Amino acid sequence: MTDLHEHLFRREAGRLVATLTRIFGVEHLALAEDVVQDAFCRALEVWPFRGVPDNPSAWLMATAKHRALDVLRRERTARTLAPELARLLESDEPLPTEDAIRDDQLRMMFSCCHPRLSEAAQVALMLHILCGFSVDEVAGAFVSTHAGVEKRLARAKRVLAESQRLFEITDAADFAARLPAVHRALYLLFNEGYHGASPESAVRGELCREAQRLTGLLLEHPVAATPATYALAALMCLHAARLPARLDGAGHLSVFADQDRSRWDNHLMAEGQRLLELSASGPLLTEYHVEAAIAAVHASARRVEDTNWAQIVTLYDTLLVLRPSPVVALNRAIAVAQRDGPARGLEEIAAIADRERLDAYPFYHAALGELELRRGRGETARGHFGAALALARNRMERQFLEQRMQACDAAGSARTRSQSATL
Repeated sequence: MTDLHEHLFRREAGRLVATLTRIFGVEHLALAEDVVQDAFCRALEVWPFRGVPDNPSAWLMATAKHRALDVLRRERTARTLAPELARLLESDEPLPTEDAIRDDQLRMMFSCCHPRLSEAAQVALMLHILCGFSVDEVAGAFVSTHAGVEKRLARAKRVLAESQRLFEITDAADFAARLPAVHRALYLLFNEGYHGASPESAVRGELCREAQRLTGLLLEHPVAATPATYALAALMCLHAARLPARLDGAGHLSVFADQDRSRWDNHLMAEGQRLLELSASGPLLTEYHVEAAIAAVHASARRVEDTNWAQIVTLYDTLLVLRPSPVVALNRAIAVAQRDGPARGLEEIAAIADRERLDAYPFYHAALGELELRRGRGETARGHFGAALALARNRMERQFLEQRMQACDAAGSARTRSQSATL
């Protein structure tokens, strides 16, 4: 029963909160969250004895709505609400349709991306309200404390309450103006799942799935289904297809070049390619188009040595124009190393502008270690991997980096034996 409850909470919590917030008004977001939580607690009490209803979603919606009415009556606040709200709560109107619930979720998603909120606050709100993540789960995803996330969420909810209403998705101009912020928040959410800084795990598949689910809601809306949205969805599909191979059979991180490509999800690969083709319908080129194109080049290669590294370098050149950053430049340098050899890759890394901003990024030091190891400089490589290990953010990263240090030791031993054999 607990597993079923958790699954339903993940799937239904955001839908219920979004719809009830639209009914009550954004200033009553806390009430919506409370009654949804109460509805799930009631389900845990009742369903083991009566069985799961034929339509669990409808049962939960009705239970939450009735609970809200009880609270309002008890607190004698119903009369302070709009008259039409009181009529709605006390009526026997049919439950919202799937289309209406989808629109409510979109309203909430766009409301979470309020321009007065930081990107971190926007993503935290989406995780908490739309994805049903607890405060502790949000804290784990963003390497923060319970108290820190609680304060961030409280401040963000105050901003929403001050806006007095959920975002209106029928206003095409406002919709288009806020859509890039929604894209960015979903991109950050997916990235946090794919290779984030969580102390629990280097791979958080549930974050990737939630980002894909919310992006899917955008694709279902005619105004939101822009080329940039298709490109973002394509990028997520193509990267998510590689998730099964990011960890080996023992649960350890795998170097991209060593991944078992037979474990890549062919269905997601094909879907990503389809979405990428749909994204090419307009003149606008976004960072999501370019990143999805890079992922598609990787997907088309059956082996790492078959990869068109020249094309990938060219795409990274374009991405640096659209979104210049040291991390993008580092990824480009790694592609150059694959194309021209490790020495050239190290030269490109040394030339990165603002390279000092990468000092706290463990995979910057790991990249230096990989290239030095390929040059046969195991001791130097080991030093870089040691620096990366000191910055590792979770057990998976630590295990991976320890393995790379062992590879340096093995390479050094092999070279010593080879030199002894020639004496």
